[in-house]
Amino acid sequence: MITVLYFWKIPTKRIPRALYFMATQKAQLKKVPGVNFVKVLGTGRGETFTPADADVHRWGFLVTIDEKFLSQFDESDIIQRWRKGSHSEFRAVLEPISSHGKWSRQEPFTPTAFDRENIQIAAITRARIKWSQNFRFWRSVPPVTLSLARSKGLIGAIGIGEAPIGLQGTFSLWDSASALKEFAYKGKAHQGAIQATSTYKWYSEELFARFAILEVRGSL
Repeated sequence: MITVLYFWKIPTKRIPRALYFMATQKAQLKKVPGVNFVKVLGTGRGETFTPADADVHRWGFLVTIDEKFLSQFDESDIIQRWRKGSHSEFRAVLEPISSHGKWSRQEPFTPTAFDRENIQIAAITRARIKWSQNFRFWRSVPPVTLSLARSKGLIGAIGIGEAPIGLQGTFSLWDSASALKEFAYKGKAHQGAIQATSTYKWYSEELFARFAILEVRGSL
C-alpha cells in the first residue's frame, strides 16, 4: 500500500462546491478499488492551528491505496471533478518508512524496508487535541511553526485538519531525513513543545509518520 495526497487550490466561487465534496466524498472514496484508508482534509497556514489559520481556497484528501490502482484512481471521476475549475493541483505519492501512533483508532501506514539513500522525505503529524487543552496548545504553537519555517532543508509545509478545531496536523516535505531529524530532535522550540506535551498531555490521540517521496506533482 502506498499513500497519496492531493490538494487543490480553488477560486472563491468554488468554495460551496468544495464544501459539498468534503461532506460527501469520503464515502465515495472508500468504495474506490484498492483504497484502504481515507481522510478528507482542509488546510491552513499552520501558524497557530486556530480557525483563523484555515485556507478556504485549498482542500484535499489522503488515501492509502494498492499501487496497481494508482493510475486508474488518478483518472477517476472523483479526481476529475476536483480538477474542474481548480487553479492548481498538488499530488504526492509516498511510501511509508516509519509510523508511530494512531489516526482515528487505526494504524493506517505500514512501513516498508526502504533502503535507498539520499531521498527526499515527507512527514505527517496529526493529533486529536483535548478540548480542555486547546488554548494552552494554541499558545505553544507559534514558536514551533516559526522554527519550522526557518528550518534548513524544508521544502514546504502546510497545516492539515479534519475539522477547524481539535483535529490538527501538518504535512511537510524535506530535502533529506537528516534535515527532518535536525528539526524534530534538535530544534529548541520543538523540544520545548515535546516537553510540554509530556507535562500537559494535551493529545488524546497522536501520530507521526515519515515517508519516502516517490513522486511529487505540482507545488505546495
